[in-house]
Amino acid sequence: MSGRGEVVHIGCYTAHSGGRGTGIMAARRDPDSGALTLLGTVAVTASPSFLARHPTRPVLYAVNELPAGGVGAWRVGADGDLEPLGSRPTGGAEPCHLAVLPDGGHLVAANYGGGSVAVFPLDGEGAPGERSDLVVHEGHGPDPDRQDRAHAHMVNPAPDRGPLLAVDLGTDSVYRYDLDAASGRLVPRAPRVRTPAGTGPRHLARHPDGRRGYLVGELDATVIGYELTTDGSLHQRSRVNASGRSGHVQPSEVAVGADGRFLYVANRGVGTVAVFDLGGDQPELVAEVDTDGEWPRHFALIGEHLYVADERADMIRVFRVDPGTGVPRPVGEPVVVPSPTCVLA
Repeated sequence: MSGRGEVVHIGCYTAHSGGRGTGIMAARRDPDSGALTLLGTVAVTASPSFLARHPTRPVLYAVNELPAGGVGAWRVGADGDLEPLGSRPTGGAEPCHLAVLPDGGHLVAANYGGGSVAVFPLDGEGAPGERSDLVVHEGHGPDPDRQDRAHAHMVNPAPDRGPLLAVDLGTDSVYRYDLDAASGRLVPRAPRVRTPAGTGPRHLARHPDGRRGYLVGELDATVIGYELTTDGSLHQRSRVNASGRSGHVQPSEVAVGADGRFLYVANRGVGTVAVFDLGGDQPELVAEVDTDGEWPRHFALIGEHLYVADERADMIRVFRVDPGTGVPRPVGEPVVVPSPTCVLA
């Protein structure tokens, strides 16, 4: 990136999903102040609700969270502009998350409505080829409204060639898969990891030490701490509330700070980001910061700053994170963005 700052991309809901966005937006970030300067819409595409980058190439990927789901790829220019590389159907409804495997050879996507995981080989330019696999989860949970069937919500590759973890809200499960690189097919590892009934697992964050993981339950508003083993097994070690506030709490994003000292959880409904100290046997809530909105769907930790995307308040809220306490403090004014759902560094 140029000396004028780095470019971040923002996904959002468009009218196809009841949102007010127009596609993928770009913004220039000042690394000192954290301020975002919007550069406008750089890709007109339907409901790109989650974004990801290729690990070695200047390529950005987005889901199209639609009844007939899709994924798209774009080459990223120096000023954040996007040149289309191709798109593919995911084979399932409402894909809501995607990731590139660490070796850069395959893209995986979670179909929320379809309860499935799709795999796409990537060519030398990072463009997705024809889908090589589609694994459909089966089962349900105790919540008749939200867990009537499988709802894959996240795909989480291991950084060290370990199993891919697929988080499924509908079946209260985390599935483990190995990828056969030659065929592009997923090989399941049994057994799947089952969360307490009614958890509704949404997103999982890995600790930088590689030995711990933290899973947020969208339905029961908890954070479950796991010990991660080399074979991708998850052994529960703790379970705490995602928020100290009263009222409706629906966790969304979860992440561990770069130094591994603090865990961050966004809570929709109460409109907060909760900060947990990870120095003890279980996460300890040390602060809960208002986001000035109701529905913080996603956030990104970039350098010293935290960028919170509030889908319903049509804004990105910028915070500076205190390096000693881990607590975010708001800086500047909110950045107006229609129906933002994802911030990508």
